[in-house]
Amino acid sequence: MKELIAGVDEVGRGCLAGPVIAAAVILNNSISNLNDSKRISKDKRKHLSTIIMQNSFFAFGHASHQEIDEINIHNASLLAMKRAILNLNIKPNKVLVDGLYLPDVEYKKEAIVGGDAIISEISAASIIAKVYRDNLMLDFDKKYPIYKFYKHKGYPTKFHKEMLKIHGSCPIHRHSFKGVI
Repeated sequence: MKELIAGVDEVGRGCLAGPVIAAAVILNNSISNLNDSKRISKDKRKHLSTIIMQNSFFAFGHASHQEIDEINIHNASLLAMKRAILNLNIKPNKVLVDGLYLPDVEYKKEAIVGGDAIISEISAASIIAKVYRDNLMLDFDKKYPIYKFYKHKGYPTKFHKEMLKIHGSCPIHRHSFKGVI
């Protein structure tokens, strides 16, 4: 029987607004052209995200901006990863996580720095988490249009910082982050 490997990654750590999103992916089939989501164009990410979700068991986890403010971004990222893993409908034999730190789950697990560029399951998690979070930020853009989240997805761009100076923060901003007013 094939060993079930779950790859896990998060997105949105460095953002000033919105949740941190994690994904856990167990691939059923090999998928070519997987890589770290930051190294793939938006269109290719969307295309690969569909293919990944059609060829895997996957789940998402999130930690809200309130949780980030309460427990800090590091702990919130680990919490989102834990939630993604626990939301899987199938139990993995091993969990591979991008980065240095591991979420608190009762599975055989390993942290791999740069894993999103070298481990297919982690790359897949990186891609679907990014597409999921980007879509979520597009929804927030409709609710808070003055911030133009569609442009920067909550990341600390010059434009986003200027909007914060002009308008102050909105309900989804992370108030514990420097630069959020």
